[in-house]
Amino acid sequence: MDSSRVTPGPDFPSGPDSPSGPDFLGVPAAPTVFPRLGYSVLSVLMGVNTVLSVLNNSLVVAVVLRSPSVLGPMSAIILGLAVSDLMIALCGSLIVTITNYRGSFFLGDAVCVFQGFAVNYFGLVSLCTLTLLAYERYNVICKPQAGFKLNMRRSRMGLLFVWVFCLFWAVAPLLGWSSYGPEGVQTSCSLGWEERSWSNYSYLILYTLLCFIIPVIVIIYCYAKVLKSMRKLNRSVELQGGHSCVEENERAIRMVFFMITAFFVCWMPYTVLSVVVVVDPELHIPPLLATMPMYFAKTSPVYNPIIYFLSNKQFRAAALEVLSCGRYIPRGPAAPGLAMRTLYRRKRLNNLSTRASAHNRVLPLCKFDPLAAVIHRLELKFLDAVKELLPLGNKALLDELLLGSPACSLGPQHVNLNLRMNWSPRC
Repeated sequence: MDSSRVTPGPDFPSGPDSPSGPDFLGVPAAPTVFPRLGYSVLSVLMGVNTVLSVLNNSLVVAVVLRSPSVLGPMSAIILGLAVSDLMIALCGSLIVTITNYRGSFFLGDAVCVFQGFAVNYFGLVSLCTLTLLAYERYNVICKPQAGFKLNMRRSRMGLLFVWVFCLFWAVAPLLGWSSYGPEGVQTSCSLGWEERSWSNYSYLILYTLLCFIIPVIVIIYCYAKVLKSMRKLNRSVELQGGHSCVEENERAIRMVFFMITAFFVCWMPYTVLSVVVVVDPELHIPPLLATMPMYFAKTSPVYNPIIYFLSNKQFRAAALEVLSCGRYIPRGPAAPGLAMRTLYRRKRLNNLSTRASAHNRVLPLCKFDPLAAVIHRLELKFLDAVKELLPLGNKALLDELLLGSPACSLGPQHVNLNLRMNWSPRC
């Protein structure tokens, strides 16, 4: 590792017990550039971050793998996000916890490069998977008649593209386009921000554009369309004499707000540092300030499972079942998921058990998606309002069409109703 890239700091007594002394393998440590108390605080914070990240994402993986009925197309994306976040915790946060405890990165060049590569790779995978999740939610909720059906093959192809695309940007610094090295307070490794070369600048510019700016645009656009569709559906409910869905609207707005805010908190500092380095190469960045972007990025594995999965009641019930080793059994009428309760309601209205069984195969599309569950609750209110306007015979026809439609959608081409709306509910 180029010693010129390590920022010198205050001298500490050398020796096996000193924060900058050699480790038991005899590998020389980088100089310490931060007060010893500061390293201890960072070590504690990253230790808590590591424990929460491992627990949260391990729980998501266990729930998805334990329940065969959950292994639907959306669950493949959920599993991919949880695995990438788990690897960030193990390859990034855990190592940083240990090195901060010692007060220096004492593990040597190879581990430094590995950590920089792993955090960069799995961080990009997590970021791009969130973008893929937003795009698929947009298709499922907003474009039910456009022919975009989320199936296992589509999910796998999307995940394959994400992992290969991110692998390119993570491997490029290993081949000479930019580099990996120690950063900031010298207890973690990442991209070589301080390297002053056109090769590094070109990498940072394209990296920022393709791996942050475009994903941000996609995420904001998709969730804005989802909220617009919710408002449209709410108006349709009111037009059909139903009650206003203020609670569902507010819940969806809060969820989208937290999703976008968490994304920016995680990745905006990283992007700002990239832009600043390119715009003003001579600007001196204090070590602690140069380290903070990577620490923000390492917090995403903590709140991603909470925002995207644990906010769903059915997922929480499945998580309790996993944590209790199968002894926890949900009680009361809320035991089935929202989509399953919808199915049971339709089965009671007319006994179409065969078609209900076929319809059950597409329910995992939104089974553990909290945002889709909110949309689905709006759909139920809309359907109830429509049924009140139909004669008894048409109510049975409506239920039959809903159970028989593989897209789980209701559209004007199926039922000749003058609803004065273009929204087609779909789970």
